[in-house]
Parts: sequence; structure tokens; C-alpha cells
Amino acid sequence: MSSIGTGYDLSSSQYSPDGRVFQVEYAGKAVENSGTVIGIRGKDGVVFASEKLVTTKLHESSANRRIWRIDTNIGMAAAGLIADARKLSEIARKEAADYRNQYGVIIPVKELTKRVSMYMHAYTLYSAIRPFGVNCLIGGYDSVHGAELYMIEPSGVSWGYFGCTAGKAQQAAKTEIEKLKTTDMSCTEIVQKAAKIIYGVHDAVKDKEFILEMAWCSEQSAGIFEDLPEPILKEAETLAKQALEEDEDAEMT
Repeated sequence: MSSIGTGYDLSSSQYSPDGRVFQVEYAGKAVENSGTVIGIRGKDGVVFASEKLVTTKLHESSANRRIWRIDTNIGMAAAGLIADARKLSEIARKEAADYRNQYGVIIPVKELTKRVSMYMHAYTLYSAIRPFGVNCLIGGYDSVHGAELYMIEPSGVSWGYFGCTAGKAQQAAKTEIEKLKTTDMSCTEIVQKAAKIIYGVHDAVKDKEFILEMAWCSEQSAGIFEDLPEPILKEAETLAKQALEEDEDAEMT
């Protein structure tokens, strides 16, 4: 057997001779085939944006969301297999509810991330199950901890971020996020930048249409995680399209 996958990719509990777990890497490939999702942490909250690809016009526009509310001030966005993501959103809600029932307060974002990441990691340890093909972005805002943003990979590894992304155009979106001084930006400013990034990295040739989903938890939303209000979303989309057209005109000249 060679260490390039053959014979060593039949179980998520088996290492290859060079120390790789191929089932976890395959889960990462599933994430890379998904629409792009980004999360950005500003000085007064967090913003999530998702590129929900439209595979057929017969689908309802509200179906198969990629952004969910977990608790009053906590939300989750996911890139990867939508069924796996929905399962993890339910696990996160259960953990948040259990913490509230036990301690009488809302679960901290860091603690919720720890519990969900441990759950995802458990699915990489046994041959009878497979890893989740999902990258989870978990974020929230409160007056005690401020804005927090984490991303969990299929392996169960989690990191804290100022801005993170997953999906098809992860590298291009990451490059654009790195140009922003997120710690000095309000969520209102971040919304416009996030919309522009999603429109900018979208591949109009391979993927004809998409729906932009956005949500935030910030001082503007009174510390509640919610979908971006429709007028603000429409304005952000309009400005993003105008900015891209201006960039294209500038490149042509």
C-alpha cells in the first residue's frame, strides 16, 4: 500500500505512514466545493455573509440557509455539506440551552465553540462514523466579552479570528479580508465590505446565480443576532455591485 490514499482512506481512525488522516482531508475537500462564507469581527460586533449558490430556479429562495441563530446573541455560519451543518447547528443550540438551564446565563461564545469542536473531533476517532464535512463559523457580541469570532475545521480544531472564510473562494476572500483594519471598523462599515467581497469572489462563469445571505450581532442590533434588515442588505448589495463595476472600469482604462 502507498501513503497517497489507497488503503489508508477507508477509516477516519487510521493514519497513513506519513501521519495523515485522509478522511479528515476529504471532509476539507467537501468544504472547498461549497459556496463561500465569511465572518468578520469589528469593534462593535460580528458580521456573517454567505454565498448561497442557486442550482435551480425551482428552489425556494429561503431554503437551505447557511446562517443560523444559536442563542440570543450568538450565530453560526457554515461552509460545506448543508445537512452536516444543520446537524451541528442543532447540537450548538442544545449545548447553549443546556448551559442556560444549568447556570442561568447565556453561554460564552468561547465555551460554545469548545463544546462544538469537541463534538466534531469525536467524529474523527471511530471507524463507524465519518468526519463532518463542514467549517463552522461561530460568533457573537455582548457587553462583557465584546465581539468574538471562531472557526472550527472538520478535524475539530478551532481558532479565534478577526476575520475568517471558508468555501470555494476561500483564498481570494481571505486576501481581501486581510486588507481591512477590522478592529477599527463598525459593523455598518463591515457589512458593505463583506457584501463587496462575496460579490467579488463569486465565479460568474461556473456559478451563474447566488443569493447573498447576511446576519449580524452588534450594537446596532441591540446585541441580538439577527438577519441583516432588508433595506441595509439591499443597500449593501447595490454598493457592492457599483464598487465592482468601478473597479472593472478602472482596470480597463
